Amino acid sequence: MAEREIWSVEKIRNLFDLTGKTAIVTGGSGAFGHDAAKGLAAYGANVVVTSRRAEKIEAAAADIAGATGAKVKAVSCDVIDPDSVEAMVQETVTEFGGVDILVTAAGEADRHPAEEFPIDAWQKVMDSLVKGTYLCCQSAGRQMIKQGGGKIITVGSVRGELGHPGGYSAYGTAKGAVHLLTKQLSTEWAKYHINVNSIAPCIFWTPLTQQVIEDPELKKIFLSRIPWGRVADPQDFIGAVVFLASAASDFVTGEIMAVDGGSTAG
Repeated sequence: MAEREIWSVEKIRNLFDLTGKTAIVTGGSGAFGHDAAKGLAAYGANVVVTSRRAEKIEAAAADIAGATGAKVKAVSCDVIDPDSVEAMVQETVTEFGGVDILVTAAGEADRHPAEEFPIDAWQKVMDSLVKGTYLCCQSAGRQMIKQGGGKIITVGSVRGELGHPGGYSAYGTAKGAVHLLTKQLSTEWAKYHINVNSIAPCIFWTPLTQQVIEDPELKKIFLSRIPWGRVADPQDFIGAVVFLASAASDFVTGEIMAVDGGSTAG
């Protein structure tokens, strides 16, 4: 047996330090992505935030840089376009020298009864959440393999584990695929020292959940399923993001971390 390394107190205190690391956060102008990027920047990471709409992502980058003093770059990217994703990753490498962390927060949501769900709308959700997540993981993963390691954090959902009467045949199916993709990549890329994990939130208020907010009965159903008694706030996910991006999680991979107020507990 090899001699066990005893960590110094200084090393323990620095487990969450991201100084010198470079993170890509897709969907960085959205609620989850914006706060995730701000959390990574607050712990020292350089951050690239992406979105299809340049004006929205530039505003998000300016806000994060102003709040944290970190280096934050806005890059327009369509996550379902392989060329756009590859160009975004290469721009990150050119600007910061590499990619250490990826958070895949981009995606769309739509809700309809399963028997009425328009197939084009269903496919749009599947493409944005599954194909978009895969393309970003693939491109960033290639760079991390070259570098000798990295951290990938996909964004799943409690809907990827549990059904719901609120019209989730596209979103829930897509998030279930993201969960299994996370586990698959974690097993394939462990040999490259790439940790791949997922954060699975319960519902939180964003423009994507406007349909729920405006439906009192549906809102009541959601709240009844959260033992903590409230919906999530995007800031509730910052701690999990920083943990999974940092050295504190070096022996954690293939996990679906529910941050859900107890929704999946029983």
